[in-house]
Amino acid sequence: MTIVDQVRNMLAMVKDAGTGRSVLDLGWFDQIRVEPPKVVLRMTLPDFAISQRDRLAKEARELLSSLEGISQVQIEVGMPSEKSAIGQAGHGQLSPLQEIPGVKKIIAVSSGKGGVGKSTVAVNLACALAQQGLKVGLLDADIYGPNTPIMLGVAEQTPEVSGSGSDQKIVPIESFGISMISMGLLIDKNQPVIWRGPMLNGIIRQFLFQATWGQKDVLVVDLPPGTGDAQLSLAQAVPMTGVVIVTTPQIVSLEDSRRGLAMFRQMDIPVLGVVENMTAFVPPDAPDKSYEIFGKGGGKQLAMENEVLLLAQIPMEMLLQQGGDLGHPIVDSHPNSLSAKAFRELALKVLKEVEKQI
Repeated sequence: MTIVDQVRNMLAMVKDAGTGRSVLDLGWFDQIRVEPPKVVLRMTLPDFAISQRDRLAKEARELLSSLEGISQVQIEVGMPSEKSAIGQAGHGQLSPLQEIPGVKKIIAVSSGKGGVGKSTVAVNLACALAQQGLKVGLLDADIYGPNTPIMLGVAEQTPEVSGSGSDQKIVPIESFGISMISMGLLIDKNQPVIWRGPMLNGIIRQFLFQATWGQKDVLVVDLPPGTGDAQLSLAQAVPMTGVVIVTTPQIVSLEDSRRGLAMFRQMDIPVLGVVENMTAFVPPDAPDKSYEIFGKGGGKQLAMENEVLLLAQIPMEMLLQQGGDLGHPIVDSHPNSLSAKAFRELALKVLKEVEKQI
């Protein structure tokens, strides 16, 4: 067991007196940094739990100090917002959804499984929306696999960060007409993110509410694959305009996408439609030919089953892959390519669907 796991196990033993639930699960301890021999964490309590502050801090210090190699425990006290920065309005009750100042619409891009090109779709959709004259932000909520910095050519940049705790502000990186925040900008390229639910929820809320997004017509959120903590954190934090589901023609991808789509419907989040990525391979030396190497019709089937639009079918082109690796999205680098045209049509259809939700 790693020292990080030992720290989290100890903190899980600190309980809320009212419910008996772990304060770690409640999200009252977050921003945990383990730098032996020191552990630093933030304690953010809702108003009803302020009376427990000294007891909780004392128990956390005693438990962590008992670990081998830990001799210093630093606990910072955060201040919850009016709607509670930890997402709790009371015992076991979620706080109301909180709008992001200056952001008009929030569109999530999701997939049921990894490897379907979800981040590629999110990046090029954001760039295509910006080309329509909109002010666009891109939040990379794929905390465990943050790829958007590479795709936008800013992997070596570091965002400006000021303040600390709940007053901390993060300035998004500008690239190709969009403002972007990603975990990939804040950690070394070889550093893994080994976090559980509460810490994941904390960083997503930081990206949502403590980034200086400014005035944005649209915030595109690139979600991790699956139906886990990140999706729930986003859905329980902000009012989402809608979600775009990305799949490939493969049966396996289709099955997972069904589950993802069903999850958003259960949370009453509008599904704007389906994007079928990797529809067919188009050889660079024979652009008039195409090969359906991953099957056929999966995206259309998913859309028909759920009575939503098939928003786009994105072909496989070498230029699309190269654009992602080189940090130059295809909608900008090769605007006349088949993929770029498909992404621009996708952006127009998404905007049209968004108008229906107003």
